[in-house]
Amino acid sequence: MAIGPRLDLRQQQALVMTPQLQQAIRLLQMSNLEAQLYVEREVDQNPLLEREDSGGGPESDAEETAAPASETTPELTLSVDKADEGLLERATEVLDTDSESVWGTASDNAAEAPWRGLGSQSRGSDEDMSDVDNVAAKEVSLRDHLLGQINVDIIEAADRLIAIHLLDTLDDSGYLTGDLAQVAAQLGCDKAQLNDTLAKLQTLDPPGVFARDLAECLKIQLRESGRLTPKMERLLQHLDLLARRDFTVLRRICHVDSDELSDMIAVIKTLNPKPGAVFDEPVAQPVTPDVIVRPRAGGLWTVELNNDTLPRVLINNRYYAVVNSKARNKTEKEYIAERLQSASWLVKALQQRAETVLKVATTLVKEQEGFLNKGIQQLKPLTLGHVARILEIHESTVSRVVNNKYMATPRGVFAMRYFFDSAIGQQDSGGEGVMSAEALRFKIKALIERETPDDVLSDDRIVDILRRDGCEVARRTVTKYREVLQIPSSVQRRRAKLLHTQVG
Repeated sequence: MAIGPRLDLRQQQALVMTPQLQQAIRLLQMSNLEAQLYVEREVDQNPLLEREDSGGGPESDAEETAAPASETTPELTLSVDKADEGLLERATEVLDTDSESVWGTASDNAAEAPWRGLGSQSRGSDEDMSDVDNVAAKEVSLRDHLLGQINVDIIEAADRLIAIHLLDTLDDSGYLTGDLAQVAAQLGCDKAQLNDTLAKLQTLDPPGVFARDLAECLKIQLRESGRLTPKMERLLQHLDLLARRDFTVLRRICHVDSDELSDMIAVIKTLNPKPGAVFDEPVAQPVTPDVIVRPRAGGLWTVELNNDTLPRVLINNRYYAVVNSKARNKTEKEYIAERLQSASWLVKALQQRAETVLKVATTLVKEQEGFLNKGIQQLKPLTLGHVARILEIHESTVSRVVNNKYMATPRGVFAMRYFFDSAIGQQDSGGEGVMSAEALRFKIKALIERETPDDVLSDDRIVDILRRDGCEVARRTVTKYREVLQIPSSVQRRRAKLLHTQVG
């Protein structure tokens, strides 16, 4: 068989990622505020587009983008052409399964080109290739600095939700401003769990953050540096006397002489009373929710998009008719037709984005109704694939919908991604044997806390107890979660309990 070059003619079908489909996918993963900025740029570039609040009114003869439904309803009608139906879904699937065939291999960064610039339709333009050397480094805010530590140090999903809620209550100096009793009631968690989470947060960098007052802030810093002595604690309890410079009373309270008190005050002066002030950017950056959930009578819920931030545009048909009638040559007519097509695609993409976000949010509310009603311990195991199967859409579409979007609920504002947790166990009847990973860790911890010195539970016995409750888990799973909770083995716990009994 001869080996040599030859020409072959092949025919195949492939989905081409047109600029319009790139635009629809970009809009899907944007938050409402990001989508607003994108729409503003499109309005500036397209003379046929105008903002809904720009004074067009009914007499402008314009086509309005779809307004989302205000209540939870599983039946949402997409008002897009039949030819356009499903294009976004198929494009998303192709983008995740065969990105190299879609974008080509012209450059290493080709796959990221559609996401680099808002409103950019060309991945080869010079405008997208900014000079990296001239770009200033982004300032890291206190919130970002602490959030990175929270994601690493706090493993349990429920504790992480509590930590992020407390993080949002910090002021610019790093002090906790929220009332812990109100936070516990709002999240539906135990006060002991809230205090345990706060204790972990007070070990983060910079030392002194998450303190409730000045004395606690200084105490955290002294404990971190190993200089917290009983005498220093008594001094911190009477900072008001130090402010009044009542040194005589302080010496008597702290049981020190003048020289030792001077050394203690010198140590206090080296501490930072405002640990959050070292960061230039303010920590109290309010999160604007994309979805709002409100309770209704009869245990029902209303799910609606945030109309205050929802991007809306109109197509000015009257202006199109005027300019189209005055077009003098083929080039001008082609330009007007291209602008009209681009405007129509943007309106359809915004409408489909709004309805897709609303459908996913509605499903999340239905699946996590226990959390909304009873609190954080009722967080149900949920995956992106489960929501995708319910809505009959691609899993990557659900991932893009919940990306960088927030939901305002009666229990607070949460990122939509935090409602997803892995499932543990197999259901034998009615799905009651399934629990979330966080709920399983909570149950293991509760079982171990109730054990006595004469009846210490091994991992195998914990597995048997969970199976009797209808949750099928492996022994290695129990061992792994016990180690995550930093709980010693049954042998070590038995020795510690016996020693404690003998000492007592």
